Amino acid sequence: MLGGMQDFELRIPRVLEHAAREHGGREIVSAWADGSVTRTDWAGIAHQSRQLAQALEAMGLKRGDRIATLGMNHHHHLVAWYGAIGMGGIIHTINPRLFDEQLVYIANHADDRVLFYDRAFAPIVERLKPKWTGIEHYVCFDDGEFSDLLAPHDGNYDWVEGSEREPCMLCYTSGTTGNPKGVLYEHRSCMLQAMAEIAPACFDLSPQTVALPIVPMFHAAAWGLPFAAAMAGVKLVYAALNDAELLCRLMNEEKVTHSAGVPTVWLAMLQHIDRTGARPEHLKMIAIGGAAAPRAMVERLMKLGIRVGHAWGMTEISPVGTIGAPTADWADLSFDEQVDQVVRQGRVPFGVELRTVDDDGRILPRDGASSGRLQVRGPWVLRRYFGDESGDCIDAEGWFDTGDVAILHPCGTLQITDRSKDVIKSGGEWISSVELENAAIGCPGVAEAAAIGVPHPRWDERPLLLVVRKEGAEVTAEAIRDHLRNHVAKWWLPDEILFVDGLPHSATGKLLKTVLRVQYRDHRLAG
Repeated sequence: MLGGMQDFELRIPRVLEHAAREHGGREIVSAWADGSVTRTDWAGIAHQSRQLAQALEAMGLKRGDRIATLGMNHHHHLVAWYGAIGMGGIIHTINPRLFDEQLVYIANHADDRVLFYDRAFAPIVERLKPKWTGIEHYVCFDDGEFSDLLAPHDGNYDWVEGSEREPCMLCYTSGTTGNPKGVLYEHRSCMLQAMAEIAPACFDLSPQTVALPIVPMFHAAAWGLPFAAAMAGVKLVYAALNDAELLCRLMNEEKVTHSAGVPTVWLAMLQHIDRTGARPEHLKMIAIGGAAAPRAMVERLMKLGIRVGHAWGMTEISPVGTIGAPTADWADLSFDEQVDQVVRQGRVPFGVELRTVDDDGRILPRDGASSGRLQVRGPWVLRRYFGDESGDCIDAEGWFDTGDVAILHPCGTLQITDRSKDVIKSGGEWISSVELENAAIGCPGVAEAAAIGVPHPRWDERPLLLVVRKEGAEVTAEAIRDHLRNHVAKWWLPDEILFVDGLPHSATGKLLKTVLRVQYRDHRLAG
């Protein structure tokens, strides 16, 4: 062999060292819940992360131990990520919006040894301390505790080395049915996804980017942005509170160009714009994921000159699977045609493969019409759930069944039509509850909508549409039905529309169709 390449393990600390060395002065801004703002930079994050690694070792933590966080978005949380991973530990982000029994189950199942938490979540900590059996150390991110923990250590620390296939992060699914399941990410899988995310066709990150990720750091690895941002030298702006007025002001003060969040975040922002006239002046690109974005929202954001990267993913795929970007023929498309494309969930980056199959496992064509179960495989896709002794959750060829129903278009664009358990089966045909809901949300006066199938003596199921009116709106069922006639097939029209005060949501903001189906399982459709 006359030549060869250097061996270089793809481990997370390398991306932090790159950020500190090449983009050390690029700011990390934290707007805290008490209204204060603190500033550091990538060099500071790297130094504090090494101090934290020393502190964790002084506590007796070792390679492979789980270090949990119960926190919102701020630079102390970022330091906890890199410090825990850098000393060989596994950072475990816990969603504080889960129910107590889920929080107890998750921390005990993960066998967490340390918990870092925000002062705002102190009541949760005090309430559940007696039930968390393995946590030995509790450290508050606020009140000086975190700084006091770092202070005795000089940051002169060499990151723990090892295989890129070692675990570095643990995230649990939101657990809408049964106990949450743990997904164990590896250094390699996170680094590969970060490399994909910075590309122009994905999150489009560069040293000129100022990003304010609204997606919480406890939600599916914050969509990988803490790693991708370090890789690209991005200025990060964090807000501990999800408030549209605060976010808009912060975006303008810090000249934020990029953001990411679930659809409800952008609905609130658009309502803030309508109410005040203020808007994020520098925003160029936003990623929307977690749920399908309604067409009306996408149109408004695009008319504001913002590129909308409609994305699809899940905890089991680290979590980004697809994201939308302008295609080669973008300039030749009309505005409506561009919107048609953006409301789909985008295309895969290198590293992800998709296919759809029917109920018998036959592979369906990418014809823009055939709807089937969505399967995925790739180097950042789950193979087996954490601690699951039942074995791998993929088939012999590596395909993971996502539980989503989707259409693949000839250009490779993904269109999620429903969750397999949420699709409404009427007379042997499928009605997409997601498309029905998003069409309803486009009707003036509708704040939120949920479509579920209820039993029907002839058609098996028919759609029931549950609607929350906007404050002060008097929209009627007939007005909604008239609006829907222009957007969905006639046989998709709901047999009944009920107005409700609110709808149930999971800890990550998704509609809890399971609750609604139980609540209305004995409902008799009018007429």
